[in-house]
Order: sequence, then C-alpha cells, then structure tokens
Amino acid sequence: MKPINFAILLCIAFVTFFCNNDVILPDIMESRNIVTAREMVYDGNWIVTTMNGNLRLEKPPLPTWLTALAEIASPDNLCLERGMAGLAAVLLTFYVFFFAKRILKLDPWLPTLLLLTCYNVILMGRTASWDIYCHAFMMGSIYHFAVALRERGPQWTQLLMAGLFMGLSLMSKGPVSPYGLFLPFLLSFWWFFRPLETKGKMWSALCAVIVALVIGCWWYLYIFNVKADDMVAIANQESGSWMSRNVRPWYYYWQFFLETGVWSLLLLTAIFLPLFKRERRTNNSYLFSLWWMLLSLILLSLLPEKKTRYLLPLLIPASYVMASLLEWWKNMSRMDKADRLWFRINTGLIAVAVLILAVAAKLYLFDKGYIGGGTLICIILVSTVFFVALIRIMKHLNAKALLFVVTALFLVGELFALPLCKNIINNPDEHSIALTRDMENLEALPFYHDSTDSLRIEIVYAAKRKIRPIDITDSVEVFCHLPMVLLTHRPIETMLSADFLEHLDTEYIGLFDDNHRPKNNRRYSDVFIYHATILKEKN
Repeated sequence: MKPINFAILLCIAFVTFFCNNDVILPDIMESRNIVTAREMVYDGNWIVTTMNGNLRLEKPPLPTWLTALAEIASPDNLCLERGMAGLAAVLLTFYVFFFAKRILKLDPWLPTLLLLTCYNVILMGRTASWDIYCHAFMMGSIYHFAVALRERGPQWTQLLMAGLFMGLSLMSKGPVSPYGLFLPFLLSFWWFFRPLETKGKMWSALCAVIVALVIGCWWYLYIFNVKADDMVAIANQESGSWMSRNVRPWYYYWQFFLETGVWSLLLLTAIFLPLFKRERRTNNSYLFSLWWMLLSLILLSLLPEKKTRYLLPLLIPASYVMASLLEWWKNMSRMDKADRLWFRINTGLIAVAVLILAVAAKLYLFDKGYIGGGTLICIILVSTVFFVALIRIMKHLNAKALLFVVTALFLVGELFALPLCKNIINNPDEHSIALTRDMENLEALPFYHDSTDSLRIEIVYAAKRKIRPIDITDSVEVFCHLPMVLLTHRPIETMLSADFLEHLDTEYIGLFDDNHRPKNNRRYSDVFIYHATILKEKN
C-alpha cells in the first residue's frame, strides 16, 4: 500500500469514527461496558468482571479492558473511550481494503469507501460497544486465512495471525463473529475459489487452531474454575434469552439492505442486476461475495433473537457485492442500457436526498431556532454544490466519482453537521444525576435505590458510582446502611411511612432527569427520572 493511499485512508477513517464522536449520549450497551471498565480500574475487577457491584460474566472482557485503558489514561473521557472502538473500526477498514486488493482483485477503494459510508458501520465505530471489536478482529483472521489458502507452502505467519485474530474475536463477543461472519465466508470461499492450497499446511493450521482456542477460551475456563455456579447460571440465562428475548420471525431481516443507509438501492441493484448478465453472474469474486452475504443473512435469520445491529457482519460482504457492480460500471464502454438506467436512478435518488437535507435544515434547524441564517446559507450552498456534482456524475456515468462525492458528503456531515444536531437528538432540558459528582457533601455517602424498581444502568454511568438496591420497607435494613443517598421515582414522603420518617433526618438534593431524548420524543420515559434524598439517623 502506497504511503499516500495509507495517509488518505487513515484521514477518512479518522473523520468517520473519531470526529465529534461525543455528540450522541451513551446508550444502555455503552453504559454497561463503561461501568464495567470503571469497576475494573477502581475496584480491580479485571478478570472476574462486575457491573454496579454485580457479576458481569455475560460477555468476555477484551473490549472492556480496552475501555478501561482509556479510563486510566483520561478518566471519564467519552471521546477516548469511544475512540478505542474507533481503533477497531480502523483495523476493520484496512483489512477490508487488503482483502479486496489481494484476494478479490477489486479496486480496494470501492468496498472500503462503501463500508465507511454505511450507517451501521459508522454508528458501531463511534460507540463503546462490543460488536465492532469482534467483527474487526474476525476480518483480520479471514484475510490472513484467505491468503494462506491462496498461497503455497505452510504459511506459518499467515495462519498464526489468523489464529491470533480469531482468538481476539472470541474474547470480544464469544462465538458471534465466527458464526455470523467466518462460517459463511468459509463455505463461500471453499466453493468459489477451489482448488485451495492446503498441501503442507497441517501443522501450521493445527497451531493456528491452538492459538485461537488458547487466546479465545482461557477466560471462560478460568471463570468456570473460580465461579462455576455463577457461570452455569449465566450461561443458562443467556441461552434462554436467545430463545425468548427479542424473538422475531425468520423473515425479520428482509429489510437488511436498509442497514447500508444511502446505498440501500445500490445493494439491491448489485444483487439482482448482474444476474441478467452472463459474464457477471459467472464472475467468481462477485458470486463469492454475494453468497458470503446471503449465507450470513440466512444464519443470522435462523437465530430466534434478532436486532438490526446484529446485521453488522453482513455489511462487510455487502460492500464487496456493491463494489463488484461499481467495478463494472467504472468502464463506461461496458455499460448497456440497463446499466445506464440503474446507475442514473441510484445517483438521482442520492441527489434528491441531498436537496431534502437542505429543506430539512430549513424546517427543523433554522425555523426552530437551532441555527442562524448564516449557517443555513452555508448548508444550502454546500447542498447545492453536492447536488450539481451528482447531476454531472449522473450525466457522465462516472461510477468512481459517485463514490468519492458521497464519501465527501459524509465527511462534511461528520465534521460540521453532527454538532448542529446535538440539541435536536439530545434532551436540552436534561438535569443529569452526574451533577451529584461535584457535590462535596455526597462524596462519602453510598447511593441506594428502591429495590422494587429496576435501575437503568445509564443512571449508574451518569452518577459514576455504584447504586445498590435496598428494601425501603425494611426499617432494619435501611438503618444498617445510614447515612445514605436514596434514589426514588417519587418524593421520599410518599414512599416511607410517617412513623419511619420520624426517626430520620432527610435532606432533599433534587430531581434529576437523565432522559437522553427530548420530552416530545416517544423514547422519553419516567424510568430515567429520580428524586435524590440524603437519609440520616436522627440524633
């Protein structure tokens, strides 16, 4: 890879995953990871991990370790904590590039930029969750494994690297990526790239398997040895959750193409249009990518529990499917009437979407007072420039220019548009319990919540302290833990009896609202609103 190409790709990935990555507030998945990381750092729970004081053994700890390193380097720095996931996304970016260049013999910029402009990839690379880690490491394993099977000799370095990355993927989210990304790759690769170079690789492959198992399974074995009962209980709970929680019908993922965002129509075009062209439907790189994607979709659809973010691994082969079509479209002399029609439809819809963005800026930002007239004029001018560029591309049938222009549009949005949306997507009236961190009179007091109500982990994240459950109807238990700060959804006077309150000194701290969404949003909920009160025993 030329240094200039490396530098350009690194700059694009930096803007995509790091710039303004603190605009969106942490969700439940991020809060779990960050709270667990904090307890690693401040309580020393690096191996037997905990969350809010309870065992947290559902997920292996590698992503949380990396988040904990960010906490050590710069405490409570959300940008840095998310930046660790961004590094994993950068790793994924480069391995997608290398795989296209060395294995598929595609222009590597095509699938790489397509992936970097997919909505789900951008989101996962900007949040401190587990998903991006396991699939980034697995893509590294896939690349080295594919190189080993395409080259002669034992390929010790390639296979050991494949084993290393496979182990890191297992330590990131268990068997999720081997099932959803590696298995469909293996089946498709074996079918379309036979004969494979397997001669002389038995010992190197065996060592790679051993490396993957040692790195990927030691934590599970250790936890099973020291916390066997807890591990079995959690394993049963997790397996039961896969069968009973978020259960969707098998066809739930039929809208999988929407996860690519702006490229939704292009993906559908890339799936169906080549099937009518003999020379394209016999192209091994295209067919391999297509079946890799479809097998991934089928395997993910077989699982009872379904969430749209679980489709992240599918976007990797999907980027190669779309890149195969763009590779064909790059040579305008090979474009027939159908190609020209569908290219112009795809480009035209993106151009229309750019105009809609300008109108939306007027209606939802300027008219509601979020931006001024100068900013609106800049948005309209930028939108006009991109619209004109897309119209010219549509006229001249320049496929590579289409990808570069859309990438530039995304980079402009990530640099300048995201901060403008901060007060729209977040709650401007939020009065977070994070404010209690700076109250000196609360520093030495433990926090508790009413055990009859489940506590959202986002509250623990915001308070940056453990908040343990307590039975407030049990006066003996309450008095054993005084003084304390008690969190309740209703004022304390309505929660405790008058006789009980006679023996307590109470000091009301305030009402805290940790809803990340505005009050007019359907996701606004009372579960994030708490009254905080200091309880002390009366002298």
